[in-house]
Amino acid sequence: MAENLMKRTWIVIMAVAAMAAASATVGHAQEDGIDKAKAEAFDVRMFVTAPGKKAYACFVRRYDPDHLVRHPKQKVSAMKLLVTAEIPSDENTTKYSFRLGVKYRHRSGDFDSSGFCSHVVAEDAGNETRFGCGVDCDGGGIGVALSKDDKSAIIRLERVRIWQNTSPTRKPAIHWSPAPMTRSSGWIASTRVNARRW
Repeated sequence: MAENLMKRTWIVIMAVAAMAAASATVGHAQEDGIDKAKAEAFDVRMFVTAPGKKAYACFVRRYDPDHLVRHPKQKVSAMKLLVTAEIPSDENTTKYSFRLGVKYRHRSGDFDSSGFCSHVVAEDAGNETRFGCGVDCDGGGIGVALSKDDKSAIIRLERVRIWQNTSPTRKPAIHWSPAPMTRSSGWIASTRVNARRW
């Protein structure tokens, strides 16, 4: 039932996205070496429509106990990714940011990281367009791509600084690096839970 509702919602959203993309006039911040048409197409895939003044894309992954047993070196049990596109009131170009929430499997509390993003071209992946996101003060960063069906975000990381979000001082808790994996260096797929234009 919920899956059928999601499919119907997806079809409606894609139709709206096609209409919005045809009428989009908003610019991107200057990004060297990035094809503007490819960046706009990636935005429509990420936000399910042209972002307009403000848009969000949210992805969640919760690992079930069977998965965690099969992957004993995996550090996280759940994660959320929020990607935001926004045109600040004093500008006319789109700015991008991310917020990543993490629950560790053997550590209590909620942890998060955040920073700014820009479009990048991944030469190691057939020159696909994706987001490259960084955390200030050498806090590492993540790459954010989409699965071929646009239903999941693929997060690539080498390391990223995270904080325990209940800490009043927000002192860095740790640098999170993935456990060794057999595929590319540290990728995690999260399923889209909600994407809409605000």
